[in-house]
Amino acid sequence: MVTRGDRGLTDRELKARAPGIRLVLTDCDGVLTDGGVFYSATGEALKRFSVKDGHGVERLREAGVATAIITRERSPAVASRAAKLELPFLFEGVRDKQAALARVLRTSGFERRELAFIGDDLNDLELLACVGAAGLTGAPADARPEVLRRVHYRSPVAGGAGAFRDFAEWILGLRDGRQRRQEEGP
Repeated sequence: MVTRGDRGLTDRELKARAPGIRLVLTDCDGVLTDGGVFYSATGEALKRFSVKDGHGVERLREAGVATAIITRERSPAVASRAAKLELPFLFEGVRDKQAALARVLRTSGFERRELAFIGDDLNDLELLACVGAAGLTGAPADARPEVLRRVHYRSPVAGGAGAFRDFAEWILGLRDGRQRRQEEGP
């Protein structure tokens, strides 16, 4: 049994959606990072990314699923991480993620039902609702309560500590007919 929020679907419905997922969108700060930023006198200096999440990107790619970052920030660190992971798409400086969905679909060539999205904060709610209507959604364990109530999957792992990898494995497990129980952990 997977812990679900308000957007709960039956296990059968989740398994039916998973094979159609072709692009996993992820927020950056709070999902791929713990939300912390190191600053120097010249501005943003460092963000810490989990190698576990990078392996999740690879696992998805091996299964024919692309990954893209969609973030409010414009950051050289995020651009470098996206390049390192060989992501086909990076959407930076996105103030309204839901409004940017049309650009994501146009740029990627995918349909809404082919998307999954993992987010953690209030500015992700509208995109979670749009993607969740046809695709799959998730959140890290330390996401805002409002977000946790709106997603299909609540990771037991915090942002920046492998939550993206956990979400990726959940999707892959659904596609393979394996559904990990929430209490089994990452």
